[in-house]
Amino acid sequence: MVQRLVVVGGDAGGLTAASQARKRRGPDDLEIIAVERGRHASYSACGIPYWIGGEVSTVDDLVVRTVAEFREKFTIDVRLRQEAVGLDLDRRAVTVRDLAAGTEYRLRFDHLVLATGAVPVRPPLPGVDAPGVHLVRTLDDGEAVRSTVDGGARRAVVVGGGYVGLEMAEAFIRRGLAVTLVEAGAQLMPTLDADLAGVVLAAVRGLGVTVRTGERMREIATGPGGRVAAVVTDGGSIPADVVVLGLGVRPNTALAEAAGLPLGSTGGLVTDRRMRVTGPGGGWVDGVWAAGDCVQTTHRVSLAPVHVALGTHATKQGRVAGVNIGGGYATFPGVLGTAVTKVCGLEIGRTGLGERDAERAGFRAVTATVESTTRAGYLPDAPGITVKLIAEHRSGRLLGAQVVGQEGAAKRIDTLATALWHAMTVEEIAGLDLSYAPPFGPVWDPVLIAARKAWDAVVAAS
Repeated sequence: MVQRLVVVGGDAGGLTAASQARKRRGPDDLEIIAVERGRHASYSACGIPYWIGGEVSTVDDLVVRTVAEFREKFTIDVRLRQEAVGLDLDRRAVTVRDLAAGTEYRLRFDHLVLATGAVPVRPPLPGVDAPGVHLVRTLDDGEAVRSTVDGGARRAVVVGGGYVGLEMAEAFIRRGLAVTLVEAGAQLMPTLDADLAGVVLAAVRGLGVTVRTGERMREIATGPGGRVAAVVTDGGSIPADVVVLGLGVRPNTALAEAAGLPLGSTGGLVTDRRMRVTGPGGGWVDGVWAAGDCVQTTHRVSLAPVHVALGTHATKQGRVAGVNIGGGYATFPGVLGTAVTKVCGLEIGRTGLGERDAERAGFRAVTATVESTTRAGYLPDAPGITVKLIAEHRSGRLLGAQVVGQEGAAKRIDTLATALWHAMTVEEIAGLDLSYAPPFGPVWDPVLIAARKAWDAVVAAS
């Protein structure tokens, strides 16, 4: 008898799971149906700011695989504008609403992958639903922002100074808009320590963005036709034709929660390492899996439950779920929260725990920060780089790292993430046999210099 896999969510986690299951089980053995409420599936959400800013030519360039490709090459039935609105675990069925037709139907399943992603935070303030106020999470969201900008917007306000906020601020600058960035906290990039966040602030202001930290949005004022006219903060009113809210995300678990599936302390679904979902009474629900931004996972350094919404994790979790559905065996080992971005030529990378994270996790930590270059210093215009390491007080085990600098800086975080993954000490890192040539770095790579300085701090503190 042919079994059926139903996937709820048509992006990284869900369609990776579907593809991996298909590699191991043919259409005569496993029917695969994926439902997606949006107008697009299998796309790079991370590329949206670069399309809005004009660096990517068309929206089609962001699509990894088309619906036709999934159907014709992989025999995966991807259905757009289809929203899962109900989940019956006892009858093993999903109720789906056709958003175009306004009708509903049920899909029974033998296997179910919940890949519902995350939803952006939209604060309950006056005016947040006004035309011209946008979230940037899906390709549909990106198209809406692009339409507003193409419609003649001249003044942009970005609320939130994280990755999305900084990338959207630069995109608007590229499009010739006057941009103000509002951040309620004391610094931009709250995932960085304050000293490196200060470098980011200077670079963003150098781009021409007006940055207002320590100001909380109170409401969005509207004008003719109810469209956005200004963002009102603690510090006053900021005129705006387009507003982007980059205030973070939370797991999209409404469907699962309504079905009685328990949530973890972060608000995400709880799974085991094979991505099987925890049931209402404990244990794992047979044939029910989850992957991506709707899932809670474990931080490999702090060992605490975390929710980190990144496509890299979603695809890996989707692969694990798909392999297991296909009859193989795979596990997901947890995360470090490694991430990079680039704003106005400044490359930013981080992995593991920052100083505050380490303190909250109960570690006694020492830090070391070095300034160097990403090429030999005698080469013309050698780009600068700042590397900061956080290490455990006595053992010297690396706990986290942050990198900020010019060309060639950010991907050095991958060396440190690899060391962190394998629980290396900063003494061990200082002895790594890293490559050297003048166009790629000084003879002592900044990573090695920082590790040596961190080890000196460990010895001095012991």
